[in-house]
Amino acid sequence: MTGILSVLELKNNEVTNGSLEILTEGKKIATEKKQDNNAMVIGEINKKNIEKLKEYGIDSLFICSTGNTNVYSPEIYRDVILRIIKQTNPEIILFSGTSLGKDLAPRIAANTEYSIATDCIAITVKSEGLEVKRPIYAGKIIETVILKTKNPTVILLKINSFNIKKQSVNEPNISIVQNEFKENYINQLPILKETIFPERRTLDISEASIIVSGGRGMKDPKNFIIIEELANILNAAVGASRAVVDAGWRPHSEQVGQTGKIVSPDLYIACGISGAIQHQVGMINSKCIVAINKDKNAPIFKFSDYGIIGDLFEIVPELTRELKVKN
Repeated sequence: MTGILSVLELKNNEVTNGSLEILTEGKKIATEKKQDNNAMVIGEINKKNIEKLKEYGIDSLFICSTGNTNVYSPEIYRDVILRIIKQTNPEIILFSGTSLGKDLAPRIAANTEYSIATDCIAITVKSEGLEVKRPIYAGKIIETVILKTKNPTVILLKINSFNIKKQSVNEPNISIVQNEFKENYINQLPILKETIFPERRTLDISEASIIVSGGRGMKDPKNFIIIEELANILNAAVGASRAVVDAGWRPHSEQVGQTGKIVSPDLYIACGISGAIQHQVGMINSKCIVAINKDKNAPIFKFSDYGIIGDLFEIVPELTRELKVKN
């Protein structure tokens, strides 16, 4: 067995940031191990996205159809991926830690002789194999595991835990893989027919480059209007701490933290958030962290890049006004 296989995802016809993360790691591992760096995507992919993928050092790209069905079925996706595994015989298979990746990765490991490592936040090539780090006990401890070279492995990367880095542009070998499934086979499978999303007034925090988050210091759900106004000026997403979500002030889709979403924006503005370990785990990979809190001893000041000690109900509206003037 040799080579890397990255299983990519599309969302709204765009390659996801999670896929770009695994491509970056796949290229790094393939270079250090001097192996082929391959990737696959299931479904239709347009020319713009193919050109985008060329910037990440892929040797081969497999574009796979799902036959005569265009809806998600874990069994159909599993069979498509297993076909590419049989064709490429990879040593390492990379998935992004999205809901789809978490659904498929264990299925692939269970249907092959591959071991599996989940929630990985760092991967290092060692002489004895791959060293991976993963958080356990709600992020309080980082576990280090050595995956022996002789054991092929499925690795699930914790989303927004890795940097995205373009490589030199190359022309990968592109293969169109047609998969046909018999109608009676499809009729026996559970198929996802429809996904109903809650009404979204702001950007998705997992994909946003700027996030403005509010915590218990907001005091009342109605006060989130000042967070939304600042986010609107910055073209940012609105985030929230677990305490706020548990209180029913904001939807779970906005929760940042160990039990919410892991984010890595260019700018993270935390308003009235103390900075408990569970929240820290969710946003510590942000490029720049700005904390606004009237408690000078709040834990969040220990790991923020900039701290403003003061009343957020005075500071946040003033920031919004200043930005409106500049815009």
